[in-house]
Amino acid sequence: MRSGMMRRGLSLAALCAAAVLAGCASGQAEAEAEAARVAEAAALAARTPPPITLSQGVAQDAAVYLAFARDIATIRGGFESPEAIQAALRQGAAYDPGQISRGLVAYASIVALQSPAFVTGVNQYGINPTGRQKMIADIVADPRVASYMPGADEAAGLIMAALNTEIDALSTAANSVENDAYAAQADGRRSWAIAHIADRETRLAGAKTLSGQTMLPPAAESARLFAAAGNGAGLGVTGGRRREGRPYPPVVTNALALAALAALGAAGEDARANTAALQSEPTSQTCLHESKLNLYQCLAASRPSYEDMFCLGRHIVRDLATCTRSSALPAATVTVSDPVAADPLPPVIVTVPIDPPLRTQASPTERLNMGTAAPIPVIPGG
Repeated sequence: MRSGMMRRGLSLAALCAAAVLAGCASGQAEAEAEAARVAEAAALAARTPPPITLSQGVAQDAAVYLAFARDIATIRGGFESPEAIQAALRQGAAYDPGQISRGLVAYASIVALQSPAFVTGVNQYGINPTGRQKMIADIVADPRVASYMPGADEAAGLIMAALNTEIDALSTAANSVENDAYAAQADGRRSWAIAHIADRETRLAGAKTLSGQTMLPPAAESARLFAAAGNGAGLGVTGGRRREGRPYPPVVTNALALAALAALGAAGEDARANTAALQSEPTSQTCLHESKLNLYQCLAASRPSYEDMFCLGRHIVRDLATCTRSSALPAATVTVSDPVAADPLPPVIVTVPIDPPLRTQASPTERLNMGTAAPIPVIPGG
């Protein structure tokens, strides 16, 4: 009986040991499976480019430019009082050239991020961490690098098409205001337009004071642009590939570089030094600064209100379109056809007088003198 109990005890011990061993094996298998999952996730993460990262500040700068350009594009001629003209002048003069220039590049960069081909082309450089850092450094050192990335031609096309839309709207507004300035001179119903402006010095000083103010970004527009940068949608821009070749205009070059940094995850809040450097674009900023000086000179020389209307149309509305065009769109191409040989000297037409003049029919006296033997011939066309 005692030996039987010992055998049962040994059996129970063996079963317990087997259970422990089985549990250990199962735990080891689960640990190995978990380690494999972690390794697979790490490998996948290493092959996945970073998410698009753009600072809120860039979106806010873009919102300032876009809101200002579209507000100015709503100005039209047909002013009904000197006060209406002065209100439009105050609206148009209240911008800082540097802020608008930075916003122009910022908006163009967000438009570039609407190109799937460009974002995908940049992403291939973000898969390998070492290669990603090198590409970021290359773009910071020379922004033109981004212009040669896959899909850059499509992104450049989107930028130019979007900005051309803004330019066309501004040009339409400028034509309306300038044409109204000419018409007001002869419009008897607007005699106030030819009367001299009162207190001209104060109005000029006010325009100069407004020029130094920093505009606040519209919150809703900033949020819309920030979201569009992250998801590549929402702006509704369309355009074709640019086939004119590189280099692109300066605004487009800097915008592509800024967008490429964003696609590489390197344009966030911790990279403001790099994004600010790309937003600083001398061509558009210099043009807008010179436009301000021209506006001040125009207002200083202006006497009647219709001349203030011209200053508004030419040096606020039209200059904004001109500065955007000169820094963001290719220069106009003048095509000269092959030389064509000049025509030979024209033929000399000699008129030989007919003497005596021919007639189709003789007079009665001539008939009597000539007789009737030979009829007078009728000359066709004679």
